Amino acid sequence: MKIGIVDYNMGNLASVKNAFKKIGANAEIVKNPENIKNYDKLILPGVGAFGDAIKHLKSTGMDEAIKEFVKSGKYLLGVCLGMQLLFEKSEEFGENKGLGFIKGEVVYFDKQRVGEHKIPHMGWNKLFNNNSPLFKELNNPYLYFVHSLHAVCDEKYVIGKTIYGYEFVSAVNKDNVFGIQPHPEKSHNEGLKILKNFVKLGE
Repeated sequence: MKIGIVDYNMGNLASVKNAFKKIGANAEIVKNPENIKNYDKLILPGVGAFGDAIKHLKSTGMDEAIKEFVKSGKYLLGVCLGMQLLFEKSEEFGENKGLGFIKGEVVYFDKQRVGEHKIPHMGWNKLFNNNSPLFKELNNPYLYFVHSLHAVCDEKYVIGKTIYGYEFVSAVNKDNVFGIQPHPEKSHNEGLKILKNFVKLGE
């Protein structure tokens, strides 16, 4: 089992790689889109702005390589910004198109509905999960979040929700594509369990 971690200059990839090392999984950072097809599973991590991220993915050809990977039926997990990129578009700093794997969009937290909570949403919060295989043996885990925007999509894609002033989508799945808004690599044992479950998908 070879796991590829997509490198597109958005985030601390070493912490993601170290998390896989802790669970005994073979994960490598992938910089060349030509090599994407050589992996069994793919992680699309990321921290930063949606527009910059999609621009970098397109300029390197990584976007098309990821799309071909997904078409082949292999599993993809988007984390934080990586999850947001799975959608059709984001309103961050003006409208930008995403990878379009899942119908929906990424919007800013509604300041009025959030109430006294600060934006960005930062820190530990509960993810109310359904019985997706990504959350096997987990029951509404506390995970680490850092984000100012969240996804809006059809309920059929939702496998997890979180409350921050109001309820928002924090985990999604469509076929072989998964996404999670919090950072499992920063979420101690429960986060590592999510990565373990991802490694086991399809076994």
